[in-house]
Amino acid sequence: MPTFSHGRREFLIKMTALGAAAHSATAEAVALHVKRRMEGEGFNPRQVSRHVAYDAAAKFEVAVTEVPFRRNAAGRELMARVYQPKGPGPFPAMLDLHGGAWNAKNRTAEEPMDRAIAASGVLVVAIDMTLASEAPYPACVQDANYGVRWLKWKAPSWNGDSSKIGIYGSSSGGHVAELLGMRPRDKRYNAIPLPEAPKVDATVAYIAMRSPVSNPYARFQNAEKMKRDAMVTNTTTFFKPWDSIHESNPQEILERHEKVTLVPMLIMQGALDDNVLPAVQEQFAETYKAAGGDVDYQLFEKAVHEWVAEPGPRTERAREMVKAFIARHVR
Repeated sequence: MPTFSHGRREFLIKMTALGAAAHSATAEAVALHVKRRMEGEGFNPRQVSRHVAYDAAAKFEVAVTEVPFRRNAAGRELMARVYQPKGPGPFPAMLDLHGGAWNAKNRTAEEPMDRAIAASGVLVVAIDMTLASEAPYPACVQDANYGVRWLKWKAPSWNGDSSKIGIYGSSSGGHVAELLGMRPRDKRYNAIPLPEAPKVDATVAYIAMRSPVSNPYARFQNAEKMKRDAMVTNTTTFFKPWDSIHESNPQEILERHEKVTLVPMLIMQGALDDNVLPAVQEQFAETYKAAGGDVDYQLFEKAVHEWVAEPGPRTERAREMVKAFIARHVR
């Protein structure tokens, strides 16, 4: 029987243990892969052994493609724009929800921001949502909820990591994002089935926002005060019945102490915004913190409601801020 020194014996014991652990981990990974494939989660087996850390300072070329998203009740084919970094991946994935006062715009609204984030190594998918003229609340929230689940299922096919999906929302898209984050399992929002991945949920890892409508009733009152008839009409078109402006009001949801999911949030607010007032936004941030939520509230001096639409130092600061926020929450 061979004999070994104490050091050699310890080495062999450690190597045997590591081998057993590796075998166990592989077996568990294979079992997970089979389970997810059976459940239709679109799991990518490459993610079993390879997970790439996100580096906000990285630079990638980006391929942009257009794919069908879903057909809404009005018969319109909603589309998705996919910004895919060219690299080995898998890359963290983010869903972009456009603004437009619930009544306008589409997946192209935040193209500069989406492209900038994708170029740092994030799979960004911007979706069209149902407009209020096609269907009122909660139709667009249902689109977005479906979008989160759909992206979790589809991300591996675009070299994305579906384990930590985030959201970027602008203005009214921020309102939708807050509702998704706070109510990921709301039966009304989960109304659109995803047969390919029926067990995938709509939970998200983080939400980054520019000028979110965190209190739609306060914005409506401001629009009336400033005699902005178009904004008043946009609001009354979306919130039908009218009481839904309170039921779906993130600020009021917190004030009613509803049971919600508190997702980490980044709120970027323009100091000169007379559309979503800074004082109202700050109140939401403070209320969210008081409820136990993690929110990073950033005020941009001399910035109006849509300052990121124009190139410049403030826009670049916003992009870098979003990248840093993503980095903190995908580790």
